[in-house]
Amino acid sequence: MILTVTLNTALDVTYRVPRLLPHASHRVTAVTERPGGKGLNVARVLAALGHEVTATGFAGGPVGAVVRELLAAAAPGVTDALVPCADTSRRTVAVVDEASGDTTQFNEPGPHVTAAEWSRFLTRYEALLAGAKAVALCGSLPPGVPVGAYAVLVRQARTAGVPVLLDTSGEALRRGVAARPEIIKPNAAELAELTGSRDPLPATRDARRRGAHAVVTSLGPDGLLATTAGGTWQAAPPRALAGNPTGAGDSVVAGLLSALVEGLDWPERLTRAVALSAATVLAPVAGEFDPRTYEEVRPTVYVTDASRG
Repeated sequence: MILTVTLNTALDVTYRVPRLLPHASHRVTAVTERPGGKGLNVARVLAALGHEVTATGFAGGPVGAVVRELLAAAAPGVTDALVPCADTSRRTVAVVDEASGDTTQFNEPGPHVTAAEWSRFLTRYEALLAGAKAVALCGSLPPGVPVGAYAVLVRQARTAGVPVLLDTSGEALRRGVAARPEIIKPNAAELAELTGSRDPLPATRDARRRGAHAVVTSLGPDGLLATTAGGTWQAAPPRALAGNPTGAGDSVVAGLLSALVEGLDWPERLTRAVALSAATVLAPVAGEFDPRTYEEVRPTVYVTDASRG
């Protein structure tokens, strides 16, 4: 079983409008709702790849109830192990401008988690680790959760002998990386914030010195850069992709984690992760991927050992 953790789950609401204009009223042409938060997105992709997945984190109030209902309906291969909290879970609202294709995002902060609720989550997490082959710790921290939460969760997983992929940002990443996760997956901006360097290659090496065993950086259309104990590799699709990048980073996490569990080497891990990311960008629904497109894109990905060049 692969365990995903989404401490700040969300109900993702997407509005589509013909054109988004400031200070104007808009007629919405379509509304969609999905269970959201980075870890739940990762869980859906892992399940689509055929892996047994359990999703945990917090879900509370009426919004949390809808998240759980939609998770059961939209991701039947994902086991719901979310922990209830008294405060209501957040919503994220995306407004898609159909004329330009641009998306404007509004993210609520999330529920206030009490000390007792955090303690209950830690007990649930420790129990779930006993059956986990790997764990993904993903996304922002809701109010009330300690800023060092991911460091605590990384250390618990390491004690249980379970490899961890950490995908977060800011102070949560800074503290989490010091606990020595197996992999971190920042984007270029998050990596620069962590290390102070805007040059990705030395920045990934710096991040490894801070504690991560491997650093995989998302470079947007330029693919992924991975620095590991065994070398440095870069992987990218051979052409620019037009589409919606929403959820592409979560597909990268799913690709890396599934390949780790399957024992694939780093070039194969990056090949899968970039192909999944590309298939997500090209999918008609944001944050999903078409398995047929994934198989078509996969052979076009190239991997180079940047440590040799």
